[in-house]
Amino acid sequence: MAVVREESAEKQQQKAPRRKLSEYGKQLQEKQKVKEMYGLRERQFKRFFAVASKQRDGGPGENLLSLLERRLDNVVYKLKMATTRTQARQVITHGHVLVNGKKVYSPSLLVSTEDVISLSERVAKMETFLKDVIEKRMKVGIKVPEWLELDKKDRFGRVLRLPVRADIQVPIEEHLIVELYSK
Repeated sequence: MAVVREESAEKQQQKAPRRKLSEYGKQLQEKQKVKEMYGLRERQFKRFFAVASKQRDGGPGENLLSLLERRLDNVVYKLKMATTRTQARQVITHGHVLVNGKKVYSPSLLVSTEDVISLSERVAKMETFLKDVIEKRMKVGIKVPEWLELDKKDRFGRVLRLPVRADIQVPIEEHLIVELYSK
């Protein structure tokens, strides 16, 4: 008889509606979503938020998203040189990415206007990587953002301008993140 009561209690818990998320819960959830999307740890995220808050032009939320979009790992991903941001980060740390002709090992490097991002000559010799990752992704109909320019033939990209809020298509409520950090 006791077994039957335990089962019914479990069924009641499953049917019970979830509690409404508090305002703090919504803010935290939004921050965690952005951190996960860009592959950042808490300390990195706080540092980017501090830099974004100190910038004079624009709001801190928009500045934060602009900074995150300008990270080299994100730019390599957006230029179709990697299938995920994590893979882009790995490609960068292995020294396969050049910025203005110089090897870069830091995925968090912020690109500037007129920077040229390309792959190293070592990558050109990696036929399977080129075929399975880069060529395959270049053929996919994913659009490169307007603030970047991609040369598919020579496999390099250029930063035309800094990204603005309108360039970020993912639904992010940055005001929640600003509210969370302004407490």
